[in-house]
Amino acid sequence: MSETANDTIDFEAAMGELETLVERMEQGEFSLEDSIRQFERGMQLARQCQRALRAAEQKVLKLAADNNQESLQDFALADET
Repeated sequence: MSETANDTIDFEAAMGELETLVERMEQGEFSLEDSIRQFERGMQLARQCQRALRAAEQKVLKLAADNNQESLQDFALADET
């Protein structure tokens, strides 16, 4: 299955599919050839999730910069002060 712009799904759907795929692979439900195809699909989903997370991070950084914040802090650090 090739990765195209039309093949994109939202982050939550991609994570759900990836979790299901991993569970099925761990249970040994696939033949070797099917396992390889499923692994390829899992890699596509993982890359898609990484891109979505990177895009979200960039949006947060831009919003923070737009609000004249110098830098973002970890939640743990902000809670401790």
